Amino acid sequence: MLSLVANSQAFTGLAGELAKFSALFTSPANLAGKFTSFASAVGNQLSASAGISASSASGEISFFQAVSRAFGVLGMGTNTLRLLGGLWTTVWIALVSVAFSIILGFLFGMLMTVKKRPVQIICRIYLEFMRIMPQMVLLFVAYYGLTRMFNISLSGEAASILVFTLWGTAEMGDLVRGALESVPKHQYESGRAIGLTERQIFLYIVIPQTLRLLIPLSMNLITRMIKTTSLVVFVGVIEVVKIGQQIIEANRLTVPTASIAVYFVIFMMYFFVCWILSLAARFIEKKQKL
Repeated sequence: MLSLVANSQAFTGLAGELAKFSALFTSPANLAGKFTSFASAVGNQLSASAGISASSASGEISFFQAVSRAFGVLGMGTNTLRLLGGLWTTVWIALVSVAFSIILGFLFGMLMTVKKRPVQIICRIYLEFMRIMPQMVLLFVAYYGLTRMFNISLSGEAASILVFTLWGTAEMGDLVRGALESVPKHQYESGRAIGLTERQIFLYIVIPQTLRLLIPLSMNLITRMIKTTSLVVFVGVIEVVKIGQQIIEANRLTVPTASIAVYFVIFMMYFFVCWILSLAARFIEKKQKL
């Protein structure tokens, strides 16, 4: 009995819905009203979208606002501190490589002044090889080749320091050779005339003049080495360029112009570091002239 009552109520509700649906199509006024309200809603939505597009096209979001949003990415979280940390990684790799390059390059430069033919040939081959071979290729050979050849674990930082030291030693050695050979011969003869030994002539006459000539040339090499450290990103080193790429990718959808600000800041960081070195070299040159 209860099931019959429930079924009759369900059929009654279904009949009511069918009556409403049939009334919609049988009454032209109702059908026109429904379509009119639907068209009005669609029109309002399209008008709102067109208004937004028109305001954007008319320059409401100007270039300066886009740039301001791009630079605002640097203030999000610890993005600026991360860039500074990446800059320190870059400078640290460059400083360690430069320190080793100066020491080894000075020895290599003195070796290049030896008058023995086999020694000169070996030094020239090493110098030309390091000059011709791109630093990126050397990084790949050191990071991927040496580790597999000798079955050793070599970090990206260690491989970078190794490559830049070898490259810097060759370049610094050639600078030292040129500076040593530029010392006039009469300086040696004058030292011998006053009774100085060859070691004293080298320490007190040749070395001071060589260092004076090397300072501007070595600063140029150090600047080149700092700029070339941007290649270490290809061997997995998280330095300033890599961190900048990570920040850009993290904000690619929300702030598409973030790359403008990030790469501008990276450029200024490199410029500031190299500018300090240039000022230091100029200051030392002035002190030497006095």
